[in-house]
Amino acid sequence: MTNKVEICGVNTSTLPVLSREEKDELFVKIKKGDMEARDTFIRGNLRLVLSVIQRFSNRGENPDDLFQVGCIGLIKAIDNFDTSIGVQFSTYAVPMIIGEVRRFLRDEGPIRVSRSLKDTAYKALRAKEQYINTHSKEPTISELAKMLDIPKEDIVIALDAISDPISLYEPIYHDGGEAIYVMDQVRDTKNTDTNWLESIALNEAMKHLTSREKHILDLRFFRGKTQMEVATEIGISQAQVSRLEKSALKQMRKYV
Repeated sequence: MTNKVEICGVNTSTLPVLSREEKDELFVKIKKGDMEARDTFIRGNLRLVLSVIQRFSNRGENPDDLFQVGCIGLIKAIDNFDTSIGVQFSTYAVPMIIGEVRRFLRDEGPIRVSRSLKDTAYKALRAKEQYINTHSKEPTISELAKMLDIPKEDIVIALDAISDPISLYEPIYHDGGEAIYVMDQVRDTKNTDTNWLESIALNEAMKHLTSREKHILDLRFFRGKTQMEVATEIGISQAQVSRLEKSALKQMRKYV
């Protein structure tokens, strides 16, 4: 992004830079409804938008999209800026542009999140910022829940919902050789080679049983029924179920 000369059809190398005096003069005209002065002011602050969106260059978003969203934030800042507050326009505009970009990233992310979750998350983030400004430390989830009168479980779910997903191919360590990726650190405890082999062995061993023995083992170990329940279902005694079960397991051990 930083090396791009043209963005959204705008040649960034030719963008003008306004002096403070020029900005003040243009704002006087803008407040009187001069649309030409407004357009000049917008063009004179596009470099400010570029500098802000560079903070988000590692998010994988299209720079053109971020630039357009940043321009919306710039326009909102122009329309709402009060010259009587005694601060530079850029001081007021930068948070507006950042806020617009962050809102876009959250709303247009790859994972769709409900509006209620987003609202809860934004409330929690604002409360967190206020707490940090007051106490110079981050609040715990319990403290946030107390401040907002919201169950802490809801806050955790909401904050997790707006967090950015991480690619399995995201590098997490590089020692000069091959990089280690997130997927290298993720362990599957269910679909392992050992489990697959055991499953294959069991299936092969089951082929050597009678249909009644297969049925008993299915009821006992896959459906979780007791020997008495199995006996009632297939119409034999519990002792017979026990004998057939032991015989079937003994037979299977020869092939597993």
